[in-house]
This record gives sequence, structure tokens and C-alpha cells, in this order.
Amino acid sequence: MNIINLPNIITCGNLLCGCLGIIQVFEGDMKTAAFYIILAGILDFFDGFAARLLKITSPVGKELDSLADCVTFGVLPSLMLYKYIQIGSMDVETPRRFAALVLALFSALRLAKFNVDTRQSESFIGVPTPANALIVASLPLIIYYHPTYTMMITENPLLLVAYSLLMSFLLVSEIPLFALKFKHFGWKGNEIKFIFMLLSIILLMSFKVLAIPMVVALYILLSVVNNLFKKADLT
Repeated sequence: MNIINLPNIITCGNLLCGCLGIIQVFEGDMKTAAFYIILAGILDFFDGFAARLLKITSPVGKELDSLADCVTFGVLPSLMLYKYIQIGSMDVETPRRFAALVLALFSALRLAKFNVDTRQSESFIGVPTPANALIVASLPLIIYYHPTYTMMITENPLLLVAYSLLMSFLLVSEIPLFALKFKHFGWKGNEIKFIFMLLSIILLMSFKVLAIPMVVALYILLSVVNNLFKKADLT
């Protein structure tokens, strides 16, 4: 079995970003850690794209992708939240900081569930780990580019604890979420995807990095609305 191929190399790049991001958290450079998450997200998209384009699929690639995602989109954002809760509590020994690590555990559970859940071939059940990672990555970017929000983030450790617990639940929830996969690019059948993409572009152009949490919230909201319409059509 040939495990050295382009998709796996790209996936290893994703994993490397996670490792480098963790080092940056230990060194206190949260902004660079956030950029590593964003770069890993791009690589995570292109490893699947390369696999489909080159028609290379293997159990090794699937498992490697999940392992990389667990580090980059599970452990890394969890440690970033850990650091922010610690800073906000003004106490390096505060026990509440460990609530952030719940995200890493549930990210691993979510990825393991995804690998064996045949329902998730065309859509997602539960929030994907990159969505959570992008929200956490937006925090240091918001602080850097919009300093007026610094106190809101760094002085609300209980809000970050609540976020960690809520997102942990959403990661393994049974909420169906649409995937941005296109079998064709016509309007019919892709309505929710095009609406999401259009609204996301508007939000990003209007609010820049502040829009990242909004885009993820919009994704969940539109998925719920889409589910309701599907149920209505079936009744």
C-alpha cells in the first residue's frame, strides 16, 4: 500500500500546522497560532480535493485525516481557550481552565463518530471540528485587529467556559448540517449552499474577522432552517 501520496502529504501539512500552533500557544503567540489553524483549514480542504481529483482513496488517508484534525482542530483550539480562561481568571491555577480541555475530548469523539457513521457521506451530523476551531482562531485576531473587544474576550472566562461546554455538545449532537459539496453547480438542490455562501461573503466584507463567529452561527442556523423545510416537505 502506497501511503506516500499527494493527499497524505497535504494532510501531514495540516498536522504540522497543528503542532506548530501548539508551540505558539506555549510561547504566548496566540495570533500566530490562529493563523496556523486557518492555514490548516485550507490544507484540510485541499487534501480531500486532491484525493478526489487524483482518485486516491485509502483507509490510511481517512484515518490520517482524522488524526490530523484531532490535533489541529481539537487540541490546538482547546489549548488556546485554556490559555484565555487562565488569563481572564487572573489565576494560573484556576480549575475552570480545564473546562477548555473538554473541547479536545469531544473533538476526538466527533471525529471517531464521523469515521464510522455512514449517514455523514453527503452531510454532517453535529458541528464539524474545523467550524469550532475557526471560532476559537478568531479570538486572537479580533483582539489584534479590534482591540476594543479585548476586555470582552479576556475578562469573561465564564463565557469561554460556557462556550467550551456548548460547542462540545454541538460537536457530537444529532443535528444534521449541510456540507459544502457540489455534485453540480445549478441552483436547484444547492439553494441553501448558495445562500450561505452569499451571506457569508457579505458578512466577511462588512465585519472582517468579527464575522467568523457570525458565519459559523449562520451555518448552524441555516442548517436548522433547512431541516425544518425538509420535514415540512415530507409531511
